[in-house]
Amino acid sequence: MTETVRVTAERIRKLEVQGARNVAIAAIKALQTLAEQTKAKNKTAFLSELKEAQAMLFASRETEPLMRNAIRWIITQVEDSSTEKVDALRQMVVSNASQFLKNLEASRERIAEIGAKRIRDGSVIFTHCHSSTVTRLLARAKKDGKNLKVICTETRPAFQGRITAREMVELGVETTFIVDSAARSFMGNVDLIILGADAITSEGNVVNKIGTSTIAVLAYEARKPLYVVSELLKFDPETLYGEYEKIEQRNPREVWKEAPEKLGVKNPAFDVTPSKYIHGLICEEGVITPQSIVEVVHRRYPWVLKHT
Repeated sequence: MTETVRVTAERIRKLEVQGARNVAIAAIKALQTLAEQTKAKNKTAFLSELKEAQAMLFASRETEPLMRNAIRWIITQVEDSSTEKVDALRQMVVSNASQFLKNLEASRERIAEIGAKRIRDGSVIFTHCHSSTVTRLLARAKKDGKNLKVICTETRPAFQGRITAREMVELGVETTFIVDSAARSFMGNVDLIILGADAITSEGNVVNKIGTSTIAVLAYEARKPLYVVSELLKFDPETLYGEYEKIEQRNPREVWKEAPEKLGVKNPAFDVTPSKYIHGLICEEGVITPQSIVEVVHRRYPWVLKHT
């Protein structure tokens, strides 16, 4: 086990690494470093190191199927390999991790290309929290010559919406920043809602930053189309077998650092948006219905359904 894995897991746990994609990328790179620095003498010892790293990284954040799918796939390549040579296995981890990262970037570019077509010139977009996939999509629409405006929430308690706001301003997009509880007041003025995802269940429900489900209900009430942009690998295969996607409970001190004694403070990091509120899921396969997620994942990434 390298120190890099421990440090990466701790940074993920402390929210120093934010966003499902960034968490997955950090974990993959930590696994690469482990492979490069391993002192294992045989395949069994090497696999033991990888499995220990897997457990530590998985424990750092409960609601991260993209990270879990990535690490599971990389380690499976080693498990299924017929070679016993550590040098070959180490190189296998490094090369497969690199390829996974390249594919992830290509998926994001494809999603941006597809999603930008849903934005018309002059559109007002509402978004919540921060998603690098969402901001890449908006940047692509801007690059395509579309004049757009963005309304984004602050996203308490960690204020990730400030990241979105800064990125939009830097892109030259007219941006309005609001408190989360003002969402209903602005919903009537938007053309569509574009949100990211941390996880997608087998029913097509979307797990995303706390407050997302409220925004979805408001959009439904206002008859505004809500799109979720996400890589298909955020699908959680464990939900196929009756498991619920775990909702991470963060430290209450994030909500109120000096709260009165004996006051109960809850701090769920995510909530679940039912598929019925989602107009479409924009992914690397195109714009699909959330309910078709299992079929589409099976077609493009069949290995996800085999290794749970």
